[in-house]
Amino acid sequence: MNESQDEKDVKPTPSNGKLNISRRNVIKGIGAVSVLGTFGYQFSKSLALKKEAKKDILSQLGFSNTIPDILPTNKFGEKSEILRIGIIGTGPRGMDLLDSLGYRTQKKIDKISKENISDIENWGRTEDLNVRLIGVCDIFDEHANTAVDASKHSRLTYSNRGSLKGATRYKHYQELLDNKDIDAVIIATPDHHHAQMTIDAIKAGKHVYCEKSLCRTEEELFKVESAVKESNCVFQLGHQLSHSPVFKRAKDLVNQNILGPVTLVETTTNRNTSSGAWNRDKNNDGSLKSGTPETIDWDQWLGNSPKIPFSLDRYYGWTKWFDYGNGPWGQLFSHEYDAINGLLDIGIPKTCVASGGVYYWKDGRETPDTFNAVFEYPNKELSLLYSLSLSNSNSRGRVIMGRDATMKLGGSLIVTADASSERYKEHIESGNLDLTTPMITFGPEDPNVDGVSSATAQYYADRGLSKSTINGQSIDLTYLHLKDWLNVIRYGGTTTCNIDVSVSEMVTILMATKSFRENRKVTWDSLNRKIV
Repeated sequence: MNESQDEKDVKPTPSNGKLNISRRNVIKGIGAVSVLGTFGYQFSKSLALKKEAKKDILSQLGFSNTIPDILPTNKFGEKSEILRIGIIGTGPRGMDLLDSLGYRTQKKIDKISKENISDIENWGRTEDLNVRLIGVCDIFDEHANTAVDASKHSRLTYSNRGSLKGATRYKHYQELLDNKDIDAVIIATPDHHHAQMTIDAIKAGKHVYCEKSLCRTEEELFKVESAVKESNCVFQLGHQLSHSPVFKRAKDLVNQNILGPVTLVETTTNRNTSSGAWNRDKNNDGSLKSGTPETIDWDQWLGNSPKIPFSLDRYYGWTKWFDYGNGPWGQLFSHEYDAINGLLDIGIPKTCVASGGVYYWKDGRETPDTFNAVFEYPNKELSLLYSLSLSNSNSRGRVIMGRDATMKLGGSLIVTADASSERYKEHIESGNLDLTTPMITFGPEDPNVDGVSSATAQYYADRGLSKSTINGQSIDLTYLHLKDWLNVIRYGGTTTCNIDVSVSEMVTILMATKSFRENRKVTWDSLNRKIV
């Protein structure tokens, strides 16, 4: 993800009618019925008293109120074959991915065993993915050594305190790819390496899980697309929101057209910490983080980007420069696009206008700390607005606006009927739909289950991008996304974030980059597949 604040401050818009407290409570309870038994919501006392007098509001409106499958059972029966994995890039996100695969350092196991025993127990009892981590590559010795340590301690060995042989450390990713025993690779490097590493891995016959964003340029994008499509390798881009039970419920509601025609979508990012603005070369006490020219292979890290002297600021905060990625929207808007495209299947926009600037973090960065983009979809008859601030933490959320209702989607889901809806007019006028409360609410039973330890982690948790809760158990969405990739490798099918989905996302991101950097409106030429 490299990197998840939103719906906590959302308030429904009051109606102009008189407030009927008992009816409000009744409808609030009815809105929660869709998650009863799956997320443990409680009926309100007023619903309990009046349940004979009221029916489920969705059924009254003519919609299905069934819960989509959250955790599909293993329909394949027999135990899956072992897949041997290599990982390229073992910084914070790389280590998160290893954790989801089932590997933790002994230090982390010991620490969490003392501080959060429920987390370690939950991790230990999660279904094993039947993979073996046998190759680790990082240009920073410290990160590589940490990953090798983790490779010796899987969830399978946790209960008996045993250990595994551990992975081989490689200093050059090509050497890892030369290992014929490795079936699949995870790429979790800075973005400027993603395209070439993916192409080289595909050519080496490895299945690929690549963290977003997929590349830096149009040229890179279509080279990756060709490499994947001309191979028999399974590709997955690193997004995981689609596996969230909240997203699945949202998708079900959108498919039933509960919102009516959607013409406007607004999605946002607000963060107000130094780390959230990618100033990450210092520890909390102000001291510099580890890393020197002797322990970091700087030439390898730079790759094909311009040669410059060693810089810890660039190593840890590479998002601040266009040489290494597509700025904050390449990291943060990519999640928003993934969510909206997953819900509405919007694809590539026709046009984009982007603007912004460096208005607060005047630290030598190139990429803006304040950014806005408007994407037009005339064929879908809608506009997508994205707005970002890295110097304010106001929670604005992710909002899908339809003619009949509005959906607010993050770690939880809220659907509110529109006061002017012709479709729901009869139910609104009769009081069956009380506009002072949401018509549908849906969310995890314990909003604090993540036990997040930083503002950045809180951002992802609040937006539903990291974990959720199902039947009292914390569910790691990255785990489910990796499992999706591994299942397709083993049994066939199509991954959730396949190459076609990835290309649509990356073109959209590159349109924003081109518009911002050239200070003009850009258009997608679908015939020639080019941004003009």
